[in-house]
Amino acid sequence: MAYCVPVRLRANVAAMSTCVFVQLRCKPGTTYAVAERIIAREIHSELYSTSGEHDLLLKLYIPEEADVGHFINENLLDIEGIERSLTTMTFRAF
Repeated sequence: MAYCVPVRLRANVAAMSTCVFVQLRCKPGTTYAVAERIIAREIHSELYSTSGEHDLLLKLYIPEEADVGHFINENLLDIEGIERSLTTMTFRAF
């Protein structure tokens, strides 16, 4: 089952510059609990349940002054139930 969780964007989204997509593989039976913990932190703009190698896909805007790796490690990957992640950076091409 795929679902989209709409999240109100903070007023300072304009100050957030780096858009990244993070795919998460969860330990068996923990996907819904992981999704609920992500939602509670309000750090994402979009969150989806996916099929394939990963269970969740989220879109984040990393603050301009933050290091992408540190931000993800400190704000996302400490959630119980996350087994593995794959981060895709985006760049303005047009």
